[in-house]
Amino acid sequence: MGNELETRIQAAILNPRNLGAMEDADAVGTVGSAGCGDMLRMWVKFREDGEGRKVIDRATFQTFGCETAIAVASVATELVAGKTVEEALGLSGADLSASLGALPPMKIHCAQLVESALRSALAPVKEVVKEVKDGEMAPTLFGQMSAGVVGDKKVRVVLKK
Repeated sequence: MGNELETRIQAAILNPRNLGAMEDADAVGTVGSAGCGDMLRMWVKFREDGEGRKVIDRATFQTFGCETAIAVASVATELVAGKTVEEALGLSGADLSASLGALPPMKIHCAQLVESALRSALAPVKEVVKEVKDGEMAPTLFGQMSAGVVGDKKVRVVLKK
């Protein structure tokens, strides 16, 4: 069972979908902690479907996290495409990671991180639309951390080879 889960996660890592910033995003959500090292930013773009409903056209992500976080974010961005905000907000971390199989207890936080990033991006849509200004890209997670400050904490980014 462990090998099957590792294989699915490894496949998602080797071919992550929707990785990277989205210049024309309608909403952006960022969650995590610089202190523990897990951070995830999710961009969401909307469109109107044939029934006049606002649905998620596409979602992308960037993360500073483990392979499981990358895998869950990758499959989650595929899963939310075509869903309304309400439908996407109804998905739990377990729903977002279901196609990978049952995650080990110490990796459940990865699915919760992705769920929180999605909620962070979508919650403002439900209340007050959070938009990226025309012609201006939301700063990347790497750019924010490379600048040396996340929130009120100074951070140092060290890339491993």
